[in-house]
Amino acid sequence: MAVDFLVYDIVFLVIFVIFLFIFLHSGKKNLKREGLLLLYKTSWGIKLINKIGKKNPGVFKVLSYVSIATGYLLMALMIYMLAKIVHIYISAPEIVRAVKVPPIIPLVPYLPQIFSLDFLPPFYFTYWIVIIAVIAITHEFSHGIFAAYNNLKIKTTGFGFFPWFLPVFLAAFVELDEKKMEKKKNFPQLAILSAGTFANVLTAIFFFVVIWIFFFAAFTPSGVIFNTYPYSVVDISSISSVNGIQVGEPTYEKISELLNVDGLNKVEANGIAYVTTKDISYREGIVVLYYDAPAINANLESVIFGVNGVNVKSVNELSSELSKYSPGEKITLKVLGEDGEGYDIDIVLGKNPINENLAWLGIGFTNQERDSTLGKLFLLLSFKDPNIYYEAKFDGLSVFIYNLLWWVVLISVSVALINMLPVGIFDGGRFFYLTVLGITKSEKIAKLAFSLSTYAILFILFLLLFFWAIAFI
Repeated sequence: MAVDFLVYDIVFLVIFVIFLFIFLHSGKKNLKREGLLLLYKTSWGIKLINKIGKKNPGVFKVLSYVSIATGYLLMALMIYMLAKIVHIYISAPEIVRAVKVPPIIPLVPYLPQIFSLDFLPPFYFTYWIVIIAVIAITHEFSHGIFAAYNNLKIKTTGFGFFPWFLPVFLAAFVELDEKKMEKKKNFPQLAILSAGTFANVLTAIFFFVVIWIFFFAAFTPSGVIFNTYPYSVVDISSISSVNGIQVGEPTYEKISELLNVDGLNKVEANGIAYVTTKDISYREGIVVLYYDAPAINANLESVIFGVNGVNVKSVNELSSELSKYSPGEKITLKVLGEDGEGYDIDIVLGKNPINENLAWLGIGFTNQERDSTLGKLFLLLSFKDPNIYYEAKFDGLSVFIYNLLWWVVLISVSVALINMLPVGIFDGGRFFYLTVLGITKSEKIAKLAFSLSTYAILFILFLLLFFWAIAFI
């Protein structure tokens, strides 16, 4: 389905570009270049924005406090996360190499596919357009609504492109009367500036509920996923034989020479049978070896649907079913093949290395928890037990919609956080300036703080790019 949809998606991309070119050419009188931006200015939605902003002033008064508080919270959280990211880039280059993506790069269509980011779902052009419509419009309209509440004129609405000479990135905008806004008191300005990120947070919450409902309606548990085989860290000096050949005084070089390039190699250490590939994991006198178990020897598929005709939908159910058999017994597992179809495979159970009276298949489940904020958010949005295989009730459509909703939530949160960075180009820049101004009552100090924060963040971004580059050297 993914390959087929990619073709449709690229066709849609081409059609959209052609349509956009014709649309902009026919409405070129509304186009205006401002720096690197190309703006298409209209009056779409202004009446609706004013109508909403003028209605229920008591509600918007309360929401103004909530919006400003949300802005401060997001700014603090983003600064904290930026510090954590810098720490990772400096201290853990292996993580940087694994992620691959440069630290400063816009989320464009096909980015996860291009960089082979398997931990992220695919990101299609169709997703990109839908998400821009949802996130950018709600973000900008929220600015407009809070501006209307504070009796600030909305001059135009529309959408823009960056850069102007090659319109690639699309965004919505609401143009306010900046001169009149600067004459407003700090509080209404802070409310208007933070309104966009507040809308992003509300959007994330709304779609989080939607994806939660959709997930349990569109997917059902149908199997167990294992992601490793049981292994042990072994002192290299304890290895006695490799592929039946006695080692004598074992060294890494001697053991490596005895390992076959293809298939599994039999290794004995401390009287225990292990297996390994030619690409053995070695570090400072120790190696990682897998136990010589039925699953790894059979190259067992990672998704198990059933044991001898009995369906298993959780690790506990699989463990309970396997406990009914003894070492040496043959069982038939139904597993998921590479072609997406289930098939049966016969396996003779081995002896558990801890208790030889118990049957052993030899599969493992690594800890999938993440300590980082983004990692926890990633797991939270998945709704999936990492050890359970979920079958889509509506085939590819379920996965397509689920991934779209997942991206909407993730990008909503990301935009809300990034937009509150105390940098001049973001709402967080002036938000920070007004905060310092309100505290110090000095425009000179506020401008200095604003300038310092902007250059500090830019320096940090440069630092991230530097450490990203040297991680691959």
